[in-house]
Formats: sequence, structure tokens, C-alpha cells
Amino acid sequence: MTSFDTSPQLNVWRMLLALAVVFVMLATTGWTAMRGHRTTTELAASLSAWEHGSIAGHRLPDPEAAPALLAGFFATLTEGQQTSLARRYPLAVGNMNGAPAQLRYRANRIALGKARRVELARMHDKRLTSSGQHLAGRRMHRLESLMEPGRQILSFDPDGTGRVAEVFGDLDKAERVSVVVPGVDTDLLTFQRTDRRHSAPAGMAGALYDAERAASPGTRTAVIAWADYTAPSGLGMDAATALRAEAGAVRLNGLLRALPGDAPVSLFCHSYGSVVCGVGARSLPGRVTDIAVAGSPGMRAERASGLGTGARVWAMRDADDWIEDVPHLELGGLGHGADPMSAEFGARVLSSRDARGHAGYFVPGTDSLRNFAEIGTGAYRAVDCADDEDTCRAGLSDGA
Repeated sequence: MTSFDTSPQLNVWRMLLALAVVFVMLATTGWTAMRGHRTTTELAASLSAWEHGSIAGHRLPDPEAAPALLAGFFATLTEGQQTSLARRYPLAVGNMNGAPAQLRYRANRIALGKARRVELARMHDKRLTSSGQHLAGRRMHRLESLMEPGRQILSFDPDGTGRVAEVFGDLDKAERVSVVVPGVDTDLLTFQRTDRRHSAPAGMAGALYDAERAASPGTRTAVIAWADYTAPSGLGMDAATALRAEAGAVRLNGLLRALPGDAPVSLFCHSYGSVVCGVGARSLPGRVTDIAVAGSPGMRAERASGLGTGARVWAMRDADDWIEDVPHLELGGLGHGADPMSAEFGARVLSSRDARGHAGYFVPGTDSLRNFAEIGTGAYRAVDCADDEDTCRAGLSDGA
């Protein structure tokens, strides 16, 4: 399978031919692409149970209420009452923006345990094919890994291919928060990898957390590996449009508005994740100070100023990254617009020396990861620009 994250260099003419075929299809058959997410059955059931539940004789608040309102509700509860809600409605609490982070970790551990038991049973279900049993085994082992001591799972949805977000560091006490937004082919099984570890969301975020601590030992940081949206699968229609990005941007903004405290937030958006960040840029809360994209196919804008955000926009691309050959255009909803690396776009262009192709921007020892860490800790004057004139640092002072 080819994908934005694992494909060799694309053939430009093949892509253009594919676009031409799509336009013919649109003209003759109409647009029939999937709209929105599939119903999340188990999560929906947990939310429905929450909506009909109560605590101490009082109805529970709307789970879709503003994060501040939900945070206020949880603040009125005793620790025992909070734990009771996590046990009764683990998926609802574990995915609820506004619930305390530590409570979400506990709720998601319970939800992961339930999902693990389901997959364990499916491994031995004779009604499944051997491939179905094998897939159940892979999911079971992934869930076991996510349940290991010390892991902080901020969100978890077992439906479909699965969604996950994990926190590295102390989110409640962080002075700087970084969020890694990955690209296509991101799901429960690809959330972490043994081979090519730093090409998976958990490995990306873990490497960034270590790099930020090395760059600024005195700064309390937290990094979130955010794979909590339904990413496109491969280089199909979903990857060529913004439909998945639009839904993902809503979820990303929901997360950002529910983060505890008021620490500055930096977004690190890889590949199709940069489309998510570009689409959601206009609605970002003011605490988001930086958007850094790597290996971007475009951000659905012709210029950085057109993103509608006050955040600084940074861009990098490795010399061996095949995505450079993807046509940077947007026509009829297909394609993602201008190249963020171009001078006309107006991003601050960073060095990515020693990065390894399209999926190697978070590998330790690379300029790309070190630059991300400097941005994440607010040490803007320490970043290395892609040119020799240091234009990416123009007008900046450190914000740590």
C-alpha cells in the first residue's frame, strides 16, 4: 500500500492523470465521497448512557457542553465521585474535553481493558476468518501496550480502525505544550511502531518530548501525540480532499480549547496533518503561538497570511522527501493549495538537514527535530533556517 507517509517518490504525471480521471467522474456521476465520520458505536453508547445518568441525585451535564463548564462540573465532585463516573462511563469520560486529564487517563485505561477483552475473545472466534483472528490479535497486543504502566492515554476510541491520543510529560503543570498532528494511515495499529519508530505518532511525540527537555531542561513541557481524528487511508480520494481534514480540525480545536492552564501551545503537523492544521488555523485559540509543518502537501491556503491565525507559521521539507513532486494546487476541491515552502507562501522556512525522507523528521539527531524542540520551548533565536541569511528568525525574540 502506498501512502503519504510511506510511499516512494510520486510520479507527477500519474497524479495529474488521476486528477483528470476524477474530474471526468465528477462531471458524469456526481460527487459521492463519504461525508464525515462513521458512527462510533461504543463511544456513542457510552455517551448515551452518560446523558441518562446522574450523580448524587443530579443529572449529568451535556457531554458536548463547553470544556470550561464541564471542568467546573468535575471540580465540584469528590475524588470518589469522579472515579465512579470513570468506571460507569469510561469511554465518555475518557474522551470528554473538560474532564481532568488524570481522570481521563484512568477512564481510558478501563476502556482499553474492556476493548482488550473483546479482541482476546475475537482471536478465538471460529466465526472469523484466520485473517480476522490475526487482526484481532494485533489489536489486542496494541491495546496491551497502551495499558503499560506510565502511559497517559488522553483519548481512545476503539471503533473502526481506532483513534488514540497520548500525553508525554505533566500536562497540568506544563509551561509549554506541543501537539503532534500526524498524516494519513494513522490509526490504532499504526499509532506506534517497532520498526521506523519515529515515523509513528507515539514515536514522534516521544522524541520531541526528549528533545525539548534536552534543549531547555528548566522548562516544564508536555507533548501530545494526537491521532484522534479519522485520517485518510493511503493516497485515495480522501487524501486528495479536505473532508477528513475538516472533521479533524473540529476535533483538534476541541482538544486545544480543553487543555488545562494557559501555557503556550505549538502545533507540529506532518504531511496530511498539515492540511488539518491549515483548515483549523482560523479557529485556533489564542494560546496557539506556532504552527510548524513538515513534508506538507499544502495547507488549503495560498499564503500564510490567508490562514487567518496570529500564530507563527514554520515550514520544512527534506531534500529527499518525495512529496515535493506532488502538484501544489487546489481545483474543484482536489489538492491542498500552495507549497508552504515557497517564498510566495510566506512561512518561516527551517532547516531539516539529516532528516530521512518523508517520514524521518522526528528522528533524533536531525536538524528538523532540534528545530521543532527549539520552537516547542520558545527558543526561537536558536532555530536554524533553511537559507544562509537566517531569514526565518527575522523579527523574533525568545518566548521561553
